[in-house]
Parts: sequence; structure tokens; C-alpha cells
Amino acid sequence: METAPTPTHCPYCALQCGMHLTPGPGGVEVTERADFPVNRGALCGKGRTAPALLSSAVRLTSPLVRSGNALVPAGWDEALDRVAAGLAAARTGHGPDACGVFGGGGLTNEKAYALGKFARVVLGTSQIDYNGRFCMSSAAAAGARAFGLDRGLPFPLADVPRTGCLILVGSNLAETMPPALRYLTELRENGGTLIVVDPRRTRTAEQADLHLAPRPGTDLALALGLLHLVVAEGRTDDAYIRERTSGWSEARAAAMAHWPEQVERITGVPVPRLREAVRLFCAPEAAMVLTARGPEQQSKGTDTVGAWINLCLATGRAGRPLSGYGCLTGQGNGQGGREHGQKADQLPGYRKLTDPAARRHVAGVWGVDPDTLPGPGRSAYELLDTLGTDVRALLLMGSNPVVSAPRAAHVEDRLRSLDFLAVADVVLSETAALADVVLPVTQWAEETGTTTSLEGRVLLRRRALDPPAGVRSDLAVLHGLAARLGVEKGFPADPEEVFEELRRASAGGPADYSGITYRRLSEENGVFWPCPAAPAHADPATLGPAPADLATLASPHADPAALAPPGTDPATPTPPHTQATPAPTPPRAPEATHPGTPRLFLDRFATEDGRARFVPVTHRPAAEEPDAEYPVLLTTGRVVAQYQSGAQTRRVAELNAAAPGPFVELHPRLAARLGAAEGDPVAVVSRRGRAVAPARITTAIRPDTVFMPFHWPGAGRANTVTNPALDPVSRMPEFKVCAVRLERAAPDVTPG
Repeated sequence: METAPTPTHCPYCALQCGMHLTPGPGGVEVTERADFPVNRGALCGKGRTAPALLSSAVRLTSPLVRSGNALVPAGWDEALDRVAAGLAAARTGHGPDACGVFGGGGLTNEKAYALGKFARVVLGTSQIDYNGRFCMSSAAAAGARAFGLDRGLPFPLADVPRTGCLILVGSNLAETMPPALRYLTELRENGGTLIVVDPRRTRTAEQADLHLAPRPGTDLALALGLLHLVVAEGRTDDAYIRERTSGWSEARAAAMAHWPEQVERITGVPVPRLREAVRLFCAPEAAMVLTARGPEQQSKGTDTVGAWINLCLATGRAGRPLSGYGCLTGQGNGQGGREHGQKADQLPGYRKLTDPAARRHVAGVWGVDPDTLPGPGRSAYELLDTLGTDVRALLLMGSNPVVSAPRAAHVEDRLRSLDFLAVADVVLSETAALADVVLPVTQWAEETGTTTSLEGRVLLRRRALDPPAGVRSDLAVLHGLAARLGVEKGFPADPEEVFEELRRASAGGPADYSGITYRRLSEENGVFWPCPAAPAHADPATLGPAPADLATLASPHADPAALAPPGTDPATPTPPHTQATPAPTPPRAPEATHPGTPRLFLDRFATEDGRARFVPVTHRPAAEEPDAEYPVLLTTGRVVAQYQSGAQTRRVAELNAAAPGPFVELHPRLAARLGAAEGDPVAVVSRRGRAVAPARITTAIRPDTVFMPFHWPGAGRANTVTNPALDPVSRMPEFKVCAVRLERAAPDVTPG
């Protein structure tokens, strides 16, 4: 009998493309899932080849424990006993905060929730953060500061092709999210215009009507220069500013200090192109700005995103149909991963750990005294920087900081200095290879769980096949560790049971999932948050926006179905050893359910007064500018065939054939000064270290800048060179700009 295909979602980026999986004698087949509106059946090479990682030949299938200098197979009881003993020893010897927990933006909502609860209830530690700090934190901080709420996109992707102008800042969608490129194509086919801001002429920039190529680290000045011109040319929406915002006079004064000629000197973007960008952005009735890692991964990333938000607010392009600011979240669950408690300062439902009411609510769900919950801890890089000194034992899930962290050689040294390191992963990553215990865990196709896409759409990934016998889920790992550390209840291994508790914990918070169930996710192809639980016996016809304190839902008169093309989805246009009593399972959602919120802010913003906040910002240099010793700028990014640290994609033969190793992209003039030819090994040297890779010579990059992708370890590890200087608000490291010099490397050097 044929096996029915399982509808599910891709394990990689935040598009969370729909796909069907069918196990068979030759492996797992991926087929089109045209009913999912985001990708409409299209998949990139990573999604299409994702089942290759399910092979026992490339993954972990047994726990490993350290014996001398080697990792050797062990049974699960021995492995979990060792992890529990390592964490308990650090806690007993040095206090709860000597235990650290490091999560990942690829963990499901259930895992992220359970991991945060484990850290605070079982270990009693404040020292938990995750690798999403390296991805979307600046945009999240800026969005929360301006709008009172962070959701990557406050509208569905289907709205993008129907706007009048899109400014895409620091995103190479064509390589990072290939199925989303169709939205840019459709935008232009519909008569809209595309402006791309990127120091490189990428495949995405080639699609643009206007490409602005600023010097790395100057996106803030660029946005301020555009806002200056908007004011000077009389293009502000004064009625909107008066009725829906606050703080304009201060933000206006800050922008007017950045006159166009000064901005040209800072950014390298000519004044006529600045004026053309303003004309294109302001001409249509609707327009959007979308940012990605380019402007965000800077030591001033929060202010940079804030400047682009100010541009939207000044022109009335936020909280209106087919207009607004959004962030293109990167990791598969980068949105949900930052909502439910694995961040250093956060409780489930995007609640603040410092809020007494939030602490009482979540502690009540968890069955603990709110006074026992620790306060906020260190951010991701700051946590990694204290390993071996303040933090003595670390539990790490779903991350590979040996490759992905800034100043990576230093981070690798800190990991080696730990008294104890446990890693749960699907493969033996470069970080897992340093561990005292490695725990093999299930993959996306072998487990059920939820993720939240870049649209804020909560999705259900479904289990399509059984994992190998020696593999357990992350939830089962946390269940086993909690029991060994004295908390025998409150950490179920069943994902739906965890999600039911998450619903209660998030209820009433900014990211309210209480009205979402697995059944709804299955039947409705996802639900947008916030989605509060409807009261019993409610009349569906009367269900309107969320409560005013969530501030937030689409206007009752702005029916999402009216914005969508006909026939489409309407959304698409306890201290240690304290016994944690699990909360009662909430009842199944009543028939009258809240519809979810595809579009935010159409009536009011999520601030106390309902107004969006202008924030005055001014340009400042990068933390590290070029000088005589380090005269060139380095920027980093991704390539289409690899993903993040490459721990998974580097194990897929087809992807490796397409992108076999790192490279240094440089302009012909810079190559000539160096005396380097195409393919010659080039060393990129900063104050933190040296990376070596073959030269790739192209006019698509500025002459003062070099580019390296960051997917590889070894001699070509780009993050050996990058700068950990932190944004003061988001604590985002400055991956996207640092000062380097170039050297010709010995011909026999083999990078990677």
C-alpha cells in the first residue's frame, strides 16, 4: 500500500515553505505542496535536498561521551547522567549562574519554550540566550521601540507585490530566500518599483529599478539623508504624523542635520540617486521598507532600523494597507524563537522578565513562586565570552557558535575552557566536536512541532517518519535531564502537550497564542498571532480585534479578505529541585475562535496611547573604521547553496558541489593593487585573526570593500575576523563591517 504524503514545512529559512514528504524504500521524497500560499509549491535547492540529512551516514545516531581526547558511543542513561552531573557540579560549586544554556532560532516553539523553562525552573539560572541574537535582534528592538510590538512582518508576504514601491535594505533574497524572489518579480509586473540597498550588486540588486550601494556601515546616514530630502521637498504626511505618531519634532531635527551632500560623502551614494529614491518611494499611495541583516548586524543596528522606520512614519507608510516597515527574519523559527523564553530577558508570550505581572502569570502556569524566577541574564556574545570563568557548564541546543559567532577563534577558546559542555544536535558540528557529551536528536521530518514564519504565521510541522532507534527528541532530552535534576513533572516529551501549556503561558501577552491549537493549524494552514482565546459561547460574527491592551489587530473595517486577490488565502494578500507542577491542559478551542491577525496596526499601534513613536537618531561611525594598517572594509553574508554555519548543508553532496568552499570577493582595482588573480589564495586579516580563501574578482562590489560568506570552519572561517562590538540596545554584534587588510597567501594554503 502506498504511503500518503505528509504535508509539512522546510527545515531551513523563515519562509517555512510548504512541502510534502513521502517515505519510501529509496529514501524520503520531497514533492510540491501548492496549497501553502507562501511558496506556492516552489522550493530552493536546500529545501529540495533536505531529506539527505535524514541518512544515518551523515547524522548522529548514538550519544557520544568523551573518553580522553575522543568521543565514543554510549547509552542514553550514561549520557544523560553525565550531563545532569556536569550541570549539578557547576551549580553546587559556583551557584546557579555557573550553568549556562544556549539555544537556537531553528528550535520549534515547543523546544524554545521548554528550554527557557528548564533554565529558569530546573537550573535556576539567568544565563540563557540563543543564536537569534545574532540575526534579528536589532530589528526586533527597533520595532518594539517604535510600534510597541515586534513581529517581523506586520503583513503577509502576499501584500508585497501589491504595494507601489519597496525599499529592500541589506537583503539578498535571491540567494537567502529564493522562493520569495517571485514577490519582487510580481511587484514590478504590477507596476511597482524596487529599490535595493546593498554594497554589492547581488542577484537581488540586479532586479532593482534603483540600486544604492552605500559604504558598509553607513545605512543609518543613508536613511537619514532620505528623510532629510522628504522634509526638504515637502513630502511628509502631516495629517498622519499629527494623528498617529509622537516625537516627530525631535526626529525631524535629527534628520535635518544630515544634508544630502554630507550623506553622499559618508555613504558614497550620489545626491541625484538619493533624490531619485525619495521620488520613487513617495510617488505611489502605498510603499514599504524591508530590512535584513545588512543594516541590522551593526553596532548601531537598532538606530539604523529606527531611521528606516522614521522614513515610513514621516510619509504615512505604516499601519495602512499595503504599506509599512518589516524585517525579513532569517532562521526557520527566528520569529517564534524570540517569543517564548529562550532569550536572556524574556518570558513566554514575548513578556518581559522584569515585569512583575508577567512573572506572576508565567510562574502560575509553571506552578512555582514568581520570586524564584531569576532575572535577565547576558546576551549571546556576552554569555559566550564568560564561558570558563563565570559560566562553568553549558547546555547547547541547535547552534554552532564555533563557526557562527563573531571573533570565533576566541569563542572556540572559551568553549574549550568550560568545565563541562553538552551539545544536542543532529550532526557532529564543529561545536559538538568539543563537547563532553553529545546527544543525537530528531530532525524536522521525524517530529511534530510548531514554528512561526517571518509573517508571524504559526505553522504545524508534522512527523513523516520514525527517527533512528538511537535518537531522541530535544523535548525528551529536557524531560530526562529535569527528572535527574529533581523536577520530575512539568517537562513532557509530547509536543502537543507542551504547546497546550505554551498557549496558557502566552495568554494575554504581546505574542498571544492562546487561541491557536494543533487542530486549527492543521485545518487552516497556519494562524497569525496575536490570536487570543475566544470566550466560551462567543458569537463568531462578533469576534473583532484582540483586546485593546494588545493594541494590535487589523481594523474591523479593513477585512483581510478584501485585501487579498479573489480565490486566495485571506491572509495572503522554580529554583533548583523545586517541583514544577504542570498547568492543567486548557480545553479545546471553542467553535467561535479568534481569526488571527494577518495585518497589524491598521487601527492603532501597540503603544499605550496607540501612536507610533519617532525616535531621534544620528549617524555615527562603525565601531572599527579603516586606517593605515587595516584600510579595507569586510562585510559578510550567505550564498544560495549553504545555510548559516553550514553544519547541515555542508553534508549534502549536491549543495557542496554548488558551493564547495569560502571565497573572498573583491573588486578588480583592489585585486590589482594586491597582485592577486582569480582563484589565488587571499588572506583577510583583522585585529582578531586571519581567514584565507580563493579570490573571486568582480565589479559587483565596491573597490573599498571585500565580501566573505560565513558558512565554513577552518582557515576560511570568516567569523575569525569579524568584530564582536555590540549594539547598546539589542546587543547585536557588528558582523557586517570591520576593518581588514589583504595579503597574498601561500599558494599551497587550502581554505576550509
